[in-house]
Amino acid sequence: MYAVKVTGKVDENHQLWAQVPTTVSPGPVTVLIVPASQEDEAGDTWTTGIAQEWADELGDPAQDIYTMADGEPVREA
Repeated sequence: MYAVKVTGKVDENHQLWAQVPTTVSPGPVTVLIVPASQEDEAGDTWTTGIAQEWADELGDPAQDIYTMADGEPVREA
């Protein structure tokens, strides 16, 4: 199972309208509603900052301490 963040709109008839990526297969889904007015004060700023920090750290060549030749397979392929 995976999660997809989609921004939508609820109209005056209380119907939810949203467009989902083509990677989402047709069929039933579970929707969690988080009204925009109830978001955390930091909003997306925090998650964007963390993602950038991790990308910078993981993109550092000094972090590449293992290669595909290291270790042993858990089971035969």
